[in-house]
Amino acid sequence: MDKQERKRKAHDLDVTVWVGKSGIDSVVDELDDQLSSRPLVKVKFLRAARAGSSTDEKAADLADRINAELIDTRGHTAVFSR
Repeated sequence: MDKQERKRKAHDLDVTVWVGKSGIDSVVDELDDQLSSRPLVKVKFLRAARAGSSTDEKAADLADRINAELIDTRGHTAVFSR
């Protein structure tokens, strides 16, 4: 499945991980677990989580921490894959 196809499939996904004031440290394990059982996971970055940086920066950091691929970011939502 190429990146464009994954973006199309991600459009219909529901958000299953929310990053809040505790930051990305609190969701690393959960996202890692979800990616081991599904091909795509959608993550929402709440306002408290962004605190001074962009969604793109936070999503890229999270992808690096779990060795995942950042498929897309739109607004405050990101899609990850392995």
